Amino acid sequence: MKNSKILSIIALVLMLTMVFVGCSKETPSGDEAAEFDLNKDITVVARDAASGTRGAFHEIMKIIVKENDTEVDKLVVGALEFDGTDKVITAVEGDEYGIGYISLGSVSDRIKAVSVNGVEPTVENVKSGNYTVSRPFLLVTKGNESDLVKDFLKFTESTEGQKITNEMNFIGYVDSPADYTASGMSGTIKVAGSTSVAPLMEKLQEAYQELNPDVTFETQAQGSSQGIKAAIDGSYDVGMSSRELKEEEAKELNRHVLAIDGIAVIVNKENPKSDLASEDITKVYKGEITKWSEVK
Repeated sequence: MKNSKILSIIALVLMLTMVFVGCSKETPSGDEAAEFDLNKDITVVARDAASGTRGAFHEIMKIIVKENDTEVDKLVVGALEFDGTDKVITAVEGDEYGIGYISLGSVSDRIKAVSVNGVEPTVENVKSGNYTVSRPFLLVTKGNESDLVKDFLKFTESTEGQKITNEMNFIGYVDSPADYTASGMSGTIKVAGSTSVAPLMEKLQEAYQELNPDVTFETQAQGSSQGIKAAIDGSYDVGMSSRELKEEEAKELNRHVLAIDGIAVIVNKENPKSDLASEDITKVYKGEITKWSEVK
C-alpha cells in the first residue's frame, strides 16, 4: 500500500511538471507574436533590368546616377530582381521585411502601398501632380502601321478605351476622347512589351474584339525593352513600354501615350511603416540604409 501511494505521488508530480513546462513553452500571444523587429535587415525587391517600371522608378528616385557621362544603376548588391509585377508582389507579400515597387494599377490587398513624402499613391494625387512617382504608359510603332493597327490605336484613345483605362486606376491621357465605331476589320495584331502595361492592354483587346470579333491578338509581355526592340525590328506591330523612350529609340518609333501611371512603393502588410521619405527610399535601394530602424 505504501509503495502504491509513493508511485501515485511521483506520477502526480511528473504530471504537474509537464503542465508547467508546456505552459512555459507556449508561443507568445497577441502583440508579442506579431511584433515587427525594426532591427531586421530590409529585403530589397526590384524589377529586372529590362523592365520599364525599374527604369522609370530608378531614374525618379535617383538610384540611377551619372558617372563620367555614363548612367549607372546603383541598385544594392544582393537585391532580389524579378521579371514580372506579380513576382514582386509575391516576394513582398511573403517577406515581412520586404520593400518593392509596382504599377499603381496593380496594387491589391496582398500588400501595403505606402505614402511617399506624405502623399498617398492615388489616382487623384497623380493627376494633381502631388504624387510625383509617376511615368507614362506608351504604345510604340514603327511608323508603317496597317489600317488595322491604326484602328486599334484609335480605339485605345476613344471614349470607350479611356473609360477602361480609368476603371483600372490608370489615368487617361486624352482630354476630349471621341466615341468609337466598330470597323468590321479582320486580321491579327502582334503586341509585345511591358508586364505593367499588359493587364490594361488585355482589357482593351477584349473590348476591341467584342466590337470587331474577326480580329485576334498575339501578345508577349517580357518587359519594355523587349517591346521597344520588337517594334523597331518589325517583328511585332505594337510595343508596350512603361518608361519613356531613349533618344535613339524615339528617332525610330512613333510614340502613343496610352495612360499615365503612378509607381507605388509597397511593403508587407505587417510593416508598421506607412509613409517613407523619397530620400530614405533611395538610400534603401542603394544599400546606404539596411535596417528598418534606420528609416525615418
